[in-house]
Amino acid sequence: MGIRMKTLKLAAIAGLTLLISGCGPDEKDQTAIKMWVAPNITQERYWGEIVKEWNSHPENRKVEFTAIPAAGSSEEAIMNALASGTEPDISTNIFIGFAKQLSELKQLNDYSKMPGFQELVETRHMGKAVSSWQFGGQQTVIPIYISPIVYWWRGDLLAAQGFDHVPTSYDEIYTLSGRMASSKQGYGLQLTSGKNWWDRWFDFIPLYYAASGGSPYLTDNKSTFDNEAGAEALNFMGKMFANKWTSYDFTAADDPLAAGTVLGAVRGPWDIERYQKQFPEVLKTIRIGPMPTQSGEPGATMADSKGIVMFSTSKVQDDAWKFIQWVYSNPKNDLRWLELTGMPPAREDLQSNPVFSGYLQQHPLVNDIASYLPKAVPPAAVTKTVEVQRAMTQMIEKLVFDNKPVPDALHASSQEIDRVLEQ
Repeated sequence: MGIRMKTLKLAAIAGLTLLISGCGPDEKDQTAIKMWVAPNITQERYWGEIVKEWNSHPENRKVEFTAIPAAGSSEEAIMNALASGTEPDISTNIFIGFAKQLSELKQLNDYSKMPGFQELVETRHMGKAVSSWQFGGQQTVIPIYISPIVYWWRGDLLAAQGFDHVPTSYDEIYTLSGRMASSKQGYGLQLTSGKNWWDRWFDFIPLYYAASGGSPYLTDNKSTFDNEAGAEALNFMGKMFANKWTSYDFTAADDPLAAGTVLGAVRGPWDIERYQKQFPEVLKTIRIGPMPTQSGEPGATMADSKGIVMFSTSKVQDDAWKFIQWVYSNPKNDLRWLELTGMPPAREDLQSNPVFSGYLQQHPLVNDIASYLPKAVPPAAVTKTVEVQRAMTQMIEKLVFDNKPVPDALHASSQEIDRVLEQ
């Protein structure tokens, strides 16, 4: 047999051996880290930049990312993928209730057991944030951002009503609302964000947090908002509706704040870019204010937040963890997130770290929103978030449409939630 024939035969044997063993020198390059991200153009752009930089280093296992597939919700898409065995290695856009559900189903890895986790927590200055996302002593989520729920106020319209400051008390809002109604110029507030279950994150829940000093509305699988603080928040809402100082009929297509038919409304930092494009002159008038309270003293508010998880089925866990560490150990990546999304990264040093100072000086609205981070409390970590908040929606609708007394509506909702949580 000639040398050439022997060489070809040896090469064929070697190739067959590699095929049978399922491994080879290029296997790492061929098995990518699969990642899903929020189906949002801005966030997809962010992750596109981050992944491109990571993939530019040959020693790194490649990351392939796509938006979470279209479905009724991100949660539904992920549950469908888990049922069919098509889930990614890591995913963003996970809210706290869904994270707990996935944790209880044993679908997520515990980051706290991974090498360098505590160092990452300290490097990113996110100790308080991650502790709020612990379930049963496990850290299955790393929060990406925290957006405190605050009110946007039209400074020009406040001035026209004789106010040189943003209102912080119920009485101030009643006064303003009465003036708007008597002059037939519109409403005081867009008080409710909508009729969907998630809209309660932007009205009753932050109002309850403000009234209660950040006390939980659910504890040990029991509702805890049928109390003085709950009555305070719901009385405020009830009075606004009873006097027709607000409306329950704003649709998703409406923007009464931009139109000037309300003086104030809850808006998020994600709305800044939209206003810059659609309502640049209105944006110049916006002033940031807290959730109002009866006393007028600024209280707590809710932290709108999403995190990143790693699924326990991942076959590339070590490299997926290296990627997550790489992303969140460098504050410049959080700065880029802030630049693209306007949403404050989950860092306690945001307003003290010089990396972010230039951006915050140039974006005073984001800086004002970020100032509420120390008082921002996550929503309840409950697996039945949808059912709980649908019950809250029914509570509000009983006020609006049935004129049900506040104590009765509050108590009925609390009992309904307790029944849901007992199931």
